[in-house]
This record gives sequence, C-alpha cells and structure tokens, in this order.
Amino acid sequence: MTDTNGVEGLDRDRLVWMWTQMVRVREFEERVKRTFEEHPGVIRGHTHLADGAEASIVGSLATLRPGDQLMTTYRCHGYPLVLGTSPKAMMAEIYGKAAGLCGGYGGSMHLTDVSRGFLGTSGIVGQGIPQATGAAYAAQIRRQGQVVLCFFGDGATKQGAFHESLNIASLWKLPIVYVLENNNYNVVTRVEQEDANAAAGEPLAVKARAHSMPGVTVDGGDPLAVYGEVGAAVARARDGGGPTLVESKVYRLSAHGNSIAPPGVPLHFPEHEAITTFGATEEYEAAKRGDPVPRFRAKLVTDTTLSPAEADRITEAARTEMQEAVEFGLESELPKPEDAVKYVYA
Repeated sequence: MTDTNGVEGLDRDRLVWMWTQMVRVREFEERVKRTFEEHPGVIRGHTHLADGAEASIVGSLATLRPGDQLMTTYRCHGYPLVLGTSPKAMMAEIYGKAAGLCGGYGGSMHLTDVSRGFLGTSGIVGQGIPQATGAAYAAQIRRQGQVVLCFFGDGATKQGAFHESLNIASLWKLPIVYVLENNNYNVVTRVEQEDANAAAGEPLAVKARAHSMPGVTVDGGDPLAVYGEVGAAVARARDGGGPTLVESKVYRLSAHGNSIAPPGVPLHFPEHEAITTFGATEEYEAAKRGDPVPRFRAKLVTDTTLSPAEADRITEAARTEMQEAVEFGLESELPKPEDAVKYVYA
C-alpha cells in the first residue's frame, strides 16, 4: 500500500502510529529529566536522553518485522518503548527498583528486552557494534529472514570495533543495517573537531566505502525519510544483499548526560548546555525550530492525516501514560540487599 505521501507501506494508521510513538518517546524522556529536579536522588548514575532523535528511532523501527532484532548505544530509552516494552518497567529500572525491566540491576544504560528483539545496550562507546554483528551472523545461520539493526553515535565510528565489524559484515554479506545517529556533538565537542572526514566536509556515511558497502545520509528529523532509507537497506539485507551504513543526522536537544552541565546550572537544562557550553545559541535555536515532534505533527495535520484535536488527545494520553510510569517507579520497592550477588557467577 502507498500512502498519499508516496511512502511505500505507510497508510494513515501507520503514520499516526509513528507520530504517537514519537510523542511517547519524548514524554518518557521528559519525565526522566524532571525526576532529577522533582525527586532528587531517585536516579543514581548516568542517564542519556534521546530527545531530538525520535524521528530517527521511530522511522527506523517502523521497517522491522516480528523476529527482527536490534542493539543500541546507551542513549537507549526510546527503542524498547517503540517495540512495546512497558514504560512502567523501564522507569522502575531507571530508578533502580526490583520491579524494573532488569530487576533494577541494569539502570538507564543497560536495558534489554529479548522477548521483543531488543538485545541490549552498553555504556561503552561502540561495544554493541560487534555484538549486533554477531547477532546478524546468527540470523544468517538460522535462515529465517531476520534482520538486525545496530544503532550507535558518531563517536563510535572512530572505534576499531566499528571498522572490524563493518569489514566482516561486508565480507560475509550479513543481514544487518548500521544506523549511525550523528547528533553533532561528542559530549560538548563538535563532530567536525573530532573527525577528519567530517572536517573535510564529507558525511560520516563515506566510511562505508572502506568496507565495500552502501552508505547513505538522511535527515534524521524526518521519520518518513528515515523510513525510506532504512527500509531500503533492510530489504536489501533481508534479500541477502548484505549490510548498509545509514547516517541519520539528528540534533541532541538535551545535555549529554545528567551529570554534565555548566557550573551553577541545574542538571538537564538543555538550553543552558547548548548556549553556555557550546556557545552555539543560533544553532540550538534553529534545532528547536526543527524539533522533529512538532514538525511531523504539522505535516500530518497539513496533509489532513491527523486532526489537531486528535493530536492533542494523543499527546495528553502519552503524558498520562508516562506520569503513571513515574508513579509506579517511585512506589516500587528497592531490590533486597541479599539479592545483590544473585547474578554474580565469578
């Protein structure tokens, strides 16, 4: 089926589903952010938010079939939400509670829900790339038509694991799509200052050439554009054509992590980090004007795919859902002290 936007496979219900998921991801991240201000001390350790990347996440995951799998970086909350993981279980996990998705053992950076194909995350830059490549090798052996998506940031492309994984995936024509979510900054340093290819004016997708695979760059703020490019790469992988590197260009709208903010500025105030630390006021304001969530809403309303009233109902429902997740997490019990070594085997 082709919708009125000319995107293969997306009818009205699917388009509304995509925007709904983008709103859910945004509202979940907002609740995590507010927890630091409204409930100090509840979240221990780092959290890394993905507000600004909702279109990239949803557009990519909309291409998957049941049985497909994915692995992500530590900026990971949105992916399992879109796959159907309970936001209550996720929030409880971030709060370190026993009712959490992983029993409170993993926290924000180590979520996993294998039952939904979400194989896990890692706090180590680039670590998930070889693991996802191994999952793709297993999928190739099974011969059930499964595809693996592997998400990582721009900083991971400088790791040896990135090049080694892409090399072997290309040699063996593994059914995997590497989605490089380039959010412009390595913590607080512009990507052009960190990467020779970017400094030379070339997109990071050029790195695919070294491994004899297709490489494309897409506007990660447009879920339909992401769906088109990742969908083509997924179809190629599913048909035995091998891997593709998709660079999805997004803009990180929040601080890198909860413990990194300018002196004297409350945690998770993205405006202050962008302006005070980056010195990029105009750049940040332009990114806010291109915020993918209201941008996609405006498109759907203009196309009469979605009415303003329906959009408001979807937003309010997402806010209610995520506030309930916060309340569930706050009310849940902490793990028992005697269970601290329950999963220690050495």
